[in-house]
Amino acid sequence: MRFRPCIDIHNGKVKQIVGGSLSDKNDFARENFVSEQTAEWYATLYKKDGLKGGHIILLNGKDSPYYEATKRQAISALAVYPKGLQVGGGITPDNACEYLEAGASHVIVTSYVFRNGQIEYHNLKRMRDTVGEKQLVLDLSCRKRAGTYYIVTDRWQKFTDVEVTKELLTELSKYCSEFLIHAVDVEGKASGIEKELVSLLGDWQGIPVTYAGGVGSMEDLWTLKELGRGRLDVTIGSALDLFGGCIPYQNVVYLGQDN
Repeated sequence: MRFRPCIDIHNGKVKQIVGGSLSDKNDFARENFVSEQTAEWYATLYKKDGLKGGHIILLNGKDSPYYEATKRQAISALAVYPKGLQVGGGITPDNACEYLEAGASHVIVTSYVFRNGQIEYHNLKRMRDTVGEKQLVLDLSCRKRAGTYYIVTDRWQKFTDVEVTKELLTELSKYCSEFLIHAVDVEGKASGIEKELVSLLGDWQGIPVTYAGGVGSMEDLWTLKELGRGRLDVTIGSALDLFGGCIPYQNVVYLGQDN
């Protein structure tokens, strides 16, 4: 289990939000933490500490008046840590290469691939053909409905009809090099991990999977490691002291360093 750092950008600022609260209407989100530091500052810190494979997420849609400010923050972070961070949020074949050329190691895609509630394989293949399988991460962030986890899109606002299963992971792993999976219902709450989802992901053996959502203590980390059978990497946001939480950043840095 490796620690993967994050930089979430909303309305031009580095933030930690309650994931399920995000809305395009008036660019609203319930905020846990708004940083006084820039995305570049966080990227510089992660580079200094040798943390690779973290992700930058742009949380504004392209139609938002804040989008350009959010994008500038992302580009500045990539510039100071080239090939050290992935980037996601509104990625399509038309803009993916811009982010790779700016320094992203991978691009992270959800909404372009999952359209009208289903997997759009034409778009998935076009995305893979544009950037290459090795530079593509699929974001399978999900929410629970009627006891089942379904992938959600459009900044976690829309349910698809696609269930997260081991069979789905196996099928989609043909097109990408990693999965990023936020448990959206607990994202930003530091209230405990989604144990059922973690167990499902840990039972699957394939390409790397990074889990995010609900980690609120070191005990949650050890539970994640156990239920995930040591196969899952982890992102921690709101619970870290970097973002106003109680888990010391230095306590998890070593998990992400090459030993």
